[in-house]
This record gives sequence, structure tokens and C-alpha cells, in this order.
Amino acid sequence: MDFDFPLRKIIHVDMDAFYASVEQHDNPELKGKPIAVGGGSKRGVVSAASYEARKFGVRSAMAGSIARRNCPELIFVKPRFDRYKEVSMQIRNIFFEYTDLVEPLSLDEAYLDVTENKKGNPSATLIAQEIRGKIFDKTGMTASAGISINKFIAKVASDYNKPNGQKTVNPEEVIEFLENLDIRKFYGVGKVTAEKMYRLGIFSGLDLKKKSLEFLEDHFGKSGSYYYHVVRGIHLSSVKPHRIPKSVGAERTFFENLSSEIFMLEKLENIAIELERRLQKSKIAGKTITLKIKYSDFTLQTRSKTLPYFIASKDLILETAKELLYQSSLENSVRLLGISLANLNTEKEKKSEEKESVLVQLKFDF
Repeated sequence: MDFDFPLRKIIHVDMDAFYASVEQHDNPELKGKPIAVGGGSKRGVVSAASYEARKFGVRSAMAGSIARRNCPELIFVKPRFDRYKEVSMQIRNIFFEYTDLVEPLSLDEAYLDVTENKKGNPSATLIAQEIRGKIFDKTGMTASAGISINKFIAKVASDYNKPNGQKTVNPEEVIEFLENLDIRKFYGVGKVTAEKMYRLGIFSGLDLKKKSLEFLEDHFGKSGSYYYHVVRGIHLSSVKPHRIPKSVGAERTFFENLSSEIFMLEKLENIAIELERRLQKSKIAGKTITLKIKYSDFTLQTRSKTLPYFIASKDLILETAKELLYQSSLENSVRLLGISLANLNTEKEKKSEEKESVLVQLKFDF
């Protein structure tokens, strides 16, 4: 099929159970066993789970107590983020052997634009195979990859043959691939959105494609336009080597539930201090402050306020966070508090980058 928009050769590389794999690699006694990184303390939350643990329903962001109930043999391992960063940089250096257009999403995944690459290899599929092989040789860990014409499809494809596999969606296969895709597999469609789509009779990409732009915008707001275009293979976001953050935040989970706003003020001050440190390190300021409250029953609430000026200082952040805390009474005792700053002064830079980006139409040989 011919597309009337520029095509690229994009690879999405996603490490397999990264944190858990690092722990199993560094401690051979853990290989083949169900392990969870984090979540071992009374109030702990699982950061990552090995594939052996996932068979029992253990997942990231799950309370450690629930994970232990699902898998009584589960082994909890304390996170070692410095070690994860070290391995992540080894992997990233492999990416740079092929292209400078590398956009890390986290320590364990990244987009690569190999439309033009340092190896002069016209096949993105073969490049992905080479990269996965080098990652295994260097780190002893496996990676999965998705290869296609844009970031959206590449990311969806990378999940297809996990673990230790890859999938290429060639240009002529894109439309059929998207039409047959379960709506839950669409990147950006979470559990709540999927349930809403089900109620509207949308179960697959083809169902989604049958809905008009107006219909989708009426039911999903700004996201409606996104869904309308990606199901048609249109996602023009370029790989950005220096990702500009949309928000910066810090949060804390408490050993004991807090039941009074008074007890939370000291906690909020510590969080504000950490947030100020992160903002100063990145030389960022923002206008929109959001207070995140997770209750003891795991329900989540956010309260936000947008100021007419940019802020980055602890005092102003804390002042607004307090105001948001007292905005309405608490619904339950609190197990987590967080403060984030959005509407950053990087948005102008981001828009400038988008205007300057030049897209090139190339003949593809995946």
C-alpha cells in the first residue's frame, strides 16, 4: 500500500523483564525462579517481576502482599538502580553503534531511527537482530524488538514475540496488522479506555477504523484524533534523541497510613525538596502543580492548580501543594503522596523542534 506521508525505519527495543533479568544474571541462584524486584517490605510495591513470577499473576506496581499471596514461593530482591543504569548504558552504547537517533523511554526500552544508519544496512530487521545479539553477548540478557514504519507500530510489534523475539510489520502489512489488532494492544489504550471502547462496540482496529473522527473526538476528546490516525498507520512523531519531559515529579510511600493533613505536611516538605532538586538538575520550571494522593484502599486522586508564572522553588511548590491538600477533605487514610510539575518551560522548545523537523520519503526494504 502507498502512503501519502513520509515513512521511516523505526526499531523499538524492549528488554525482557529487565530489572529481574539483571538480578538473575548477577546471582545465578535466582535463575529460573520467580522473583520480584522490590515489594518485600510491609508497604512495598513490586517494581518488576521475572517471567517465572508473571506466570502466577505477579506484575509491576502490584502490592507486595498481593504478589506474595499469588505466588507463595516468590523471592523478593531489593532494587539496585545504580546497577540497572550501568547495564542500561551498556545497551545504549550498542544502539549508538548504529544510529545517533536514539530516544530512550526508560532504562529498558528505546526507539531507534535506522532509516539512515552508520552501518549502511538497508534492512531494519537485520539491524534489530544484530542489536539483540550484541545485547545478549554484552550483558547476558535478552531483548525483544518491533520494526515498522513509525514509533506506534514498532512499539506494538515489540510485544508480539516476547520474550527474546522480534516482529517486523512491513509497509504493505501495516493496514491489515492494525485492523486485526485487539484494541487492548493499541499503545495508549489503557484498561478504562478499553472498557469504554467495548461499550461503544469497538473491539479491534477495524471496529475503531469504522468510527468517524467526530465520533471519536466526541467520546475521547483530544485522544480521539490520535486513535483515528494511528489505526490508519499515521503517527508522524519523530525519534527525538533528547526527549523533553512533559512533567517532573517526586513521591513517597509511607510505612504507616496517614490519617490527618497535619501529619502530611512534613512529608510534603520532603517531597518538595526532592522535586526542587530534580528541577534544578534539569534546569526546568513549570506552571501546573499536581498533588497525587493514593489512599489505603489503593484508590488514586489528583488535585491540580495552574499558576500564571513558572516556578521551581521548594517554597512555592510546597505552598501550592498545601493549598491543594486542604482543598477538600480526605476520603480515607493515605499511603502515598506525590507532587509533580507540568506545563514546563520546555514546551516552547518542543514546539520549535517539531517545526524544524524535516521528514524524508524513502524507498523501503525492511
